[in-house]
Order: sequence, then structure tokens, then C-alpha cells
Amino acid sequence: MPVPPKLPLPERVDIAVIGAGFTGLSAARTLAKLGASVAVLESETVGWGASSRNGGMVLTGLKLGANNLISHYGKEAARQMYAASLASIDCVEQIVHEESIECDFARCGHLEVACKPRHFAEFQSGAEVIAKEFGHNLRIVPKEQLAAEIGSPIYHGARVDETSAGVNPARYVAGLAEAAVRAGASVFERTRVTEIARSSENGALGWNVRTSQGKLRAREVFVATSGYTGPATPALRKKIIPIGSYIIVTEVLREPLAVELSPRNRMIYDSKNYLYYYRLTPDRRMLFGGRAAFFPESERSIRTSAEILRRGMIDVYPQLRDTKMEYVWGGTLDFAFDIMPHTGQIDGMYYSLGYAGHGVAMATYLGSKMAEMIGGAREVDNPFVRIRFPGAPLGLYNGKPWFLPFAGAWYKFLDWVT
Repeated sequence: MPVPPKLPLPERVDIAVIGAGFTGLSAARTLAKLGASVAVLESETVGWGASSRNGGMVLTGLKLGANNLISHYGKEAARQMYAASLASIDCVEQIVHEESIECDFARCGHLEVACKPRHFAEFQSGAEVIAKEFGHNLRIVPKEQLAAEIGSPIYHGARVDETSAGVNPARYVAGLAEAAVRAGASVFERTRVTEIARSSENGALGWNVRTSQGKLRAREVFVATSGYTGPATPALRKKIIPIGSYIIVTEVLREPLAVELSPRNRMIYDSKNYLYYYRLTPDRRMLFGGRAAFFPESERSIRTSAEILRRGMIDVYPQLRDTKMEYVWGGTLDFAFDIMPHTGQIDGMYYSLGYAGHGVAMATYLGSKMAEMIGGAREVDNPFVRIRFPGAPLGLYNGKPWFLPFAGAWYKFLDWVT
């Protein structure tokens, strides 16, 4: 049981955290350790969204590649951002060890596989930039050496980052909730925030937070809702695109087959826009995921995605043609329009979101960093607080992603021509 039995909402707290996923729970843990009274308000249950329904890949880097980071933000800012991605892995590892969270955390490294020869050439040039500008070394694996890393003949090379890790995300987020509660935070499940209003009380500004279980007053509000950002925070909702990501999991594989598929047990993902990501689970199942449908999860999208992913898995691993599929699920990721994480304040509220599929590590890290900022730290090493947070071009978006079918078709076209 990750949180204590349900208690009534307090009348007032120092900090109201909206969302009990990686971001919110990491922030709550840090804030409570700093001495703040913290209420985490979760519309469903702890980790209900993408924090438990993901592939458990704790990855270095960002969605934007090294050259794009440098061209958009300059070398120094790009260095700081990449360094933050490396620090985020250490952050997860430290929390797991400090809080004794049993979640199968392991530094197994990740393998990025090239779907086309051109992609492999970009891997090589990108690795050179990362080594030169960011001081981080990746290992290039040519096609003729790929069998030592993956039991699939379809790729044109790869690159390995030994720093990345794997984790059981559901166990990790549950352990993070327990850690936050031990530190002194309170977690309120099935408590949907419906309204947040700025008000003054005895000359002090604060927030009146109305929820499905009553109301409370908070000195500060931290929004940590990621792909489930809703109408209670309309300014943020208009800046985040909720995109579905889906996963199938096979029956337990024979050990020789599992070793053949992934000899070094890496976290694996490919170079497409409409990418696949996959890994072996600790109990020797193949977990295979991807953006099979861009829409947020529903019974229909999950069912459709399961068939698409099964076909994709067999394209990668024909050895699994007769293997039974035992589980399927989906979760909703949060993408900003520039595909970057964003932190800071909007309308007076603090926030952190926009992880674009790198949320296990980065959400944990930035949740803690934003907690330090809210707690009054003069200097916080967080480069994402200084970058512009763009909205939709021409303001043609109110939080309902009507354009996702067109975006999906566009990215499929890019995968065909590039």
C-alpha cells in the first residue's frame, strides 16, 4: 500500500502538488525533507498515468539530438541540458538506494539502432559531437558487429550508451510515493483538482484549490500533470500535446531465446520518428512498445495498437512469430511543441512537464530541482527554467489535439523519405 488510508484534506498547506507521478512525488519528497507541509493531489491513484504505464527505460539524452540542441540553444546551454540528462540517471539511482526501493533498477545501458544507412551515419557524427561538446562517450556498433548486441538482422548499425538504466516503473513510482510519505508529505488519491484561484489572505498571496474532495489553501502550487494536464490549468494545457504510447508484453521466453534477442539486456529503441522501443523484463518477457497510435489511450486505441505492435515486433524479431502476447497497455506522454522539457512559473504557479518519452529519469530529476526552487534555493542547477515555452502556431490549439491524425501521417511520411 503506497499511501496511508484516506484522510480528510487539510485546511491549508505550504505546497499543493497536483499529480502523483514521478514529477509530483519527487518534488513532494524533496519539499517535505526541506520542512514544508505538502499535499499531493491525484485525480486517480499513485502512478496511474504514464508513470507506471511505460517501458521502464531510464535514458540519457533528450528527444532533440545534440546538433539540434546546440543550434537551438547554443553550446553552453546545450551542455547544461545534456549534463542534466546524465545527472537525472544518478538522481533515480540515488533515490532507489536511499529509499531501498525494490524496482529492478539496473545500469544495463541503452542501444539505439539505425533503421537506414543514413541514420547510422548520423549516429556516428552525433557521437563525435557529444564527445567533443558534452564530454560523454558513446560506442558506435557497425552492422557487422550488431549480433553481439541484438538478435535482429534488419538494422544498419547502432550506438551504445552504458550510462542508461532499466527499472520496473510501477514499483519505482509506488516506492517514490512511500518515500514522500515517510518524509512527511500527504498523498490524496481520487482527489481531482477542479479549480485553482489566486487570492490574498491577511495580506499574503496564496491559492485556493478546489477539488472533488473539498478545498484547501496553499502558499504555492506545483503542477506535475504531464500528459494528463487538464482544464484546471488551461494555460499549461494549451502548451502540451498528449500523445499515446502503447506496449505489448509476451509470455515468458526460454532463456536461450531471450539471450539471442538481447545478448546484453539493453534498453533498445530505433531511429524512426514513429519509433519502436523494446527490452527484456527481469522475468524474461519481451516488452515491445511504440507510438502505434498518436491518440491518448482508450480501449479502442489499445486494442488497435496491440495488433500494430505485434506486427512490428515480428518484423524486428521473426523468432517471436509463434510467441503468445499476454499483456497490453497504453499511457499518455507529454510533448511540448518544441519537444523539450519545460519548468518554471506560469500565472504564478510552478510547473514541470514536457518530457517527450524521457520522463522516468528527467521527471524525477526536475521534480526535485523545482522543489528546491520552490523551497527558496537561491541557485538551482536547472537549465530548462531559462528556455522559452512555445505554444501552438497562431494559437490554433486549446488543449484538444485535433491535429494528431495529420501529425501521425506527417511523421510516417518523414520515416519513409528520410
